[in-house]
Amino acid sequence: MKSVLALMAADLVVLVHALFIAFVVFGGLLTLRWPRAKWAHLPVAAYGAAIELIGWTCPLTPLEKTLRLAAGGVDYRGGFIEHYLIPLIYPAGLTPRVQLLLGMLVLAVNALVYGIVALRRRRRAGE
Repeated sequence: MKSVLALMAADLVVLVHALFIAFVVFGGLLTLRWPRAKWAHLPVAAYGAAIELIGWTCPLTPLEKTLRLAAGGVDYRGGFIEHYLIPLIYPAGLTPRVQLLLGMLVLAVNALVYGIVALRRRRRAGE
């Protein structure tokens, strides 16, 4: 029973991690509808970009690995992105260059979204 709970917890961590990454990349879109969402999104996006640009490990990755081991599963090398996302996007593994590009992509997508938000506000103020 303990291993089943640990496995369920590990799967929950994966889900939360995936949702966190989606919020990092696409959370700025929420500001188009709810401008105050930026106060939650901006620090999260900065943290997500820093993880990629500096090469840190997100604390959710070791937590998931620990839970998988506690469930009797096997550990895997690398982090969440390398294990779950990169195989979906890139067939060859994560390189420092790809990691830098991912961090820059996070910044670019969010700069574009916040630019659109700023333009909308200017248009509304001018009306």
